Amino acid sequence: MALTLSLFHRPGATLFLDDDPDYLEMLAMVVPAQMQVELYARPSGFLARMQTEPSQWEADAALQLQMIDRWRQGQPLIPQILRYWATRPERYRLAQICVVDYAMPGTDGLTVLNSLLDWPGSRVLLTGQADEQIAIQAFNNGLIDQFVPKQAADITRHLLGVLRRLAQTPHPRLNTMWRGVLRPQQVSLLQIPSVAQWLRDYTHHHWVEYVVIGEPFGLLGLDGNGTAHWLQLEPTASLGDLAELAASAALGMDVVRAVREGRRLAAVELHQQMALRGPVRTAPATDIGDDGLLMAAAFVLENAELPQAIYPYRHFLQAENHRTVQDH
Repeated sequence: MALTLSLFHRPGATLFLDDDPDYLEMLAMVVPAQMQVELYARPSGFLARMQTEPSQWEADAALQLQMIDRWRQGQPLIPQILRYWATRPERYRLAQICVVDYAMPGTDGLTVLNSLLDWPGSRVLLTGQADEQIAIQAFNNGLIDQFVPKQAADITRHLLGVLRRLAQTPHPRLNTMWRGVLRPQQVSLLQIPSVAQWLRDYTHHHWVEYVVIGEPFGLLGLDGNGTAHWLQLEPTASLGDLAELAASAALGMDVVRAVREGRRLAAVELHQQMALRGPVRTAPATDIGDDGLLMAAAFVLENAELPQAIYPYRHFLQAENHRTVQDH
């Protein structure tokens, strides 16, 4: 069974290329404010913007591989991910989705998309009625991820739905990389449809960015204000082990009993990796999914506890998300 949950998720830029500036300005108004949007009326400006994307993606993937390699050598992942978030605000500029009109003067959208070669993001083609068979063939051949007919009465709603779905779709290469930090039984739990859906809903409503890790098992998340969160995952079969850890951390018999009974989870490993001061934190436990195999508890990391302050995504949007049409 394939993993339908993104193990490494972050926001990125959505680029639109269409020779109709009025249509681009309409998109600027209807695309949700939390999405970073760039608008291009000419292929030359669009292609100039995309020219360095493959190398930037490669550089970013190399940083992630370095974190995983250091973890294999014994360095904990949580502090590494927090430092990566703090020192790489430019990761938000990476183009995640390109939406290109098919019919343009002097070229067509499929030719433009095919020129992107090694860029690993999602490709969407906007089509007129006469272009639909071309788009279907391109989709079947894997040249595009989706096509959207411009003549559809509800094109805006349809297009926004496509963008939301593609933004949540696991990236094959990144998912493969981060799957390597999970144990097989952890992957099996994440493959349960009701578990994956619960986590997709939770992350969508609370965070803009997250990574799933296995030691400790959980999701390290980041909200739009730059606040880091830890969603600890605990298989119900291992509650006894966690209760023993809680006892060794001198949490008291009432807390140990609550952990053993699945009413609370203790963030013992989080405290160890982050070298947090004070008593080990506990939080109410919540059942995930329908099978009773997995529980979760949420913890907030205060800014003073982070290795470095993290630049908030909302500040990035305020600085970058101008939505003016580039006509050059």
